[in-house]
Amino acid sequence: MTHPASSTPRWPTHADLAIRKTPTVGRREYLDHMTFQHNERPLFTEIFGPLLGLKEEWYAQGATPEELDFSAFTYRCEARGYLPANTGRNGGYPEVLIEETDEHKIWRDGLGRTMKLPKATATLPLPLDYPVRTMDDWLKIKPWYEFSPERLARDWQGKAREHLAADRVVSVGIPGGFDEPRQLLGEENLCLAYYEQPELIHDILQTIGDTACRVLDRVSATVPVDLLFVHEDMAGKSGPLAGPVQIQEFIKPYYRRIWDMLQARGARLFDQDSDGNMNPVIDAFLDAGINCMHPMEPAAGMDIVKVREKYGNRLAFYGGIDKHILRQSREAIRRELEYKVPPMLATGGCVLAVDHRIPNGTPLANYRFYIETMWEMIR
Repeated sequence: MTHPASSTPRWPTHADLAIRKTPTVGRREYLDHMTFQHNERPLFTEIFGPLLGLKEEWYAQGATPEELDFSAFTYRCEARGYLPANTGRNGGYPEVLIEETDEHKIWRDGLGRTMKLPKATATLPLPLDYPVRTMDDWLKIKPWYEFSPERLARDWQGKAREHLAADRVVSVGIPGGFDEPRQLLGEENLCLAYYEQPELIHDILQTIGDTACRVLDRVSATVPVDLLFVHEDMAGKSGPLAGPVQIQEFIKPYYRRIWDMLQARGARLFDQDSDGNMNPVIDAFLDAGINCMHPMEPAAGMDIVKVREKYGNRLAFYGGIDKHILRQSREAIRRELEYKVPPMLATGGCVLAVDHRIPNGTPLANYRFYIETMWEMIR
């Protein structure tokens, strides 16, 4: 049954785009697969789900409620258990609404930035200004990034035991070595600060690193941590916004002091999230401790077959299936899978998935075909 299209979004917020998956892969199997210890059965997932507007398109094409929340589709993936340990900002200004119309919302966030959200085209806002330009600006908000005991939730040990009992991958995160300074300075000012104010960037990352080490030292001394994750989003189609020199000087020391401690206590995966073309800095990030990346966007030149040929079992990843192919023909979808799936099945260290959110204009029938064809190949 199809439904008439409507100009009013039925699922207008970021939370509305959440998807439901049933994890069927245990903690040990996932970690062994992603660290190239065992390659018994392939892994397959959906990382992010649909873009804003796609659910409305699928609803008009007759999607069932289960297809709209993705519970109708079968994946083979792990469950992650995140520990309530805050290694990032702890404090800030009260949020203040400045303006809201049918088209957009503008407000001042906890960092004091003016944020704007165009309601029709986005679910995440963009900053219009930033709080840090000088060392003095940073020193005003630096206490928000320093250690305090309340960074560990009162029940964090119970949560850890709960995750282990449920066979989840026990995961902790740290602020991005590029992304957090970018949130404070903005991309352009950060890139200039690498050269004009290096002491500012060093102090930001030293402060964040001190806090993350103290928090995660307490955690990892008590419970096993399996996975450390970091969000960077530091690249576009033409390449990353920081190069190997900046990674070596600023980001590597920050990463290493945290990862070396966790790895010595049994952590096995250091997973970095960055869109865009990361090829020019993969070597630098491997040297900094990263051993897993996602989402590996083909449109930005991230070819998982070539990356695997070059780096072998030094780098695991998930994603890598071109989301734009899903808007094309069934033949194009099959060609994409025939090129990428067999090498990943042979080598392991990969969770096959669409490389980012499923774009608008993807027919529901094409996504059904993609799922069916993937399962034909991996079975």
